[in-house]
Amino acid sequence: SGVEKQHELFSRLSKEYREFGVRQFDHGNVPEGMEDAVRIDASCLTMISDIGTVQHRSNRPALLVSSTSWTEDEDFSILLSALEMYDENLSSSKFNDTLPDIVCAITGKGPLKDYYKSLIASKKFKHVRICTPWLLAEDYPTLLGSADLGVCLHKSTSGFDLPMKVVDMFGCGLPVCAVGFNCISELVIDGTNGLIFWDDKQLFEQLQELLTGFPNPYKLKKLRGNLTNTARWDETWERVVLPIIS
Repeated sequence: SGVEKQHELFSRLSKEYREFGVRQFDHGNVPEGMEDAVRIDASCLTMISDIGTVQHRSNRPALLVSSTSWTEDEDFSILLSALEMYDENLSSSKFNDTLPDIVCAITGKGPLKDYYKSLIASKKFKHVRICTPWLLAEDYPTLLGSADLGVCLHKSTSGFDLPMKVVDMFGCGLPVCAVGFNCISELVIDGTNGLIFWDDKQLFEQLQELLTGFPNPYKLKKLRGNLTNTARWDETWERVVLPIIS
C-alpha cells in the first residue's frame, strides 16, 4: 500500500482505535479529558512532513496483523504470551535499540472476542499495543499491505483445511508466522515465505529474530522478497489443477 493510503487509513482508524494514533500529549501536564487525544498530523506509522508530504515515521513501531473468528479453534493466548515475553525482554534488554515497539491489530468478530479483549486490557505492556478493530472490507487489503508481519493461529479441526487468511496475507506480500498443524507446510514453507511455530516461546523467538534491525530487518525482508518471486495462487491453480480437471 502507498504511504498516502496508509496515512489515510490509520489516521481515520485512530479516531476509534487510539492504538493506531500518536498521542498528542505524551508527557508533562495533560489537559483534563485529553489523555487519549491523538495528533491529526501523524499516525502510528506515518506523518506529514514539514513540507506537507506523507512519509513513514523514522521511529515507527512494527505492525503485526492477525485475523480471527474468535472461536476455540484459535488459541490467542499463545500470541498474547509471546507478546508479553517480547515486551518484558525489550523493557530489560540491552538490545532494545535494535528491536521496535509493536502495534498488533487482530481483526474479526466472534464469540470469544469480549473474553480476549478483557484479557488484553489486563496486560501491562510498555512496548506493545494491541487493538481489535472491525474493518470495512475495502480497508482490509490496505491493512495487510501496510503490515510488517502476519500471525496465524488457525488450527484445522480436521487437520487438512488450510487457512485462507494466510492466502490473503501472501497475496498482499505479507510474510506469516503460523502455528503448526498437520498440513500447514503445504502453504507456509518454513524459512521461505514464513515461519512455523509450535508454542508461545517459539513465536516470541521468531518475533525477535524477524524484527531485529527494524525498520530494515534482514530476515523479514528476505521472506518478503521470496513472496514476490512466488507464483500467485490463481496462476498456480491454472497451471497445475486446471489441466487435470479439464
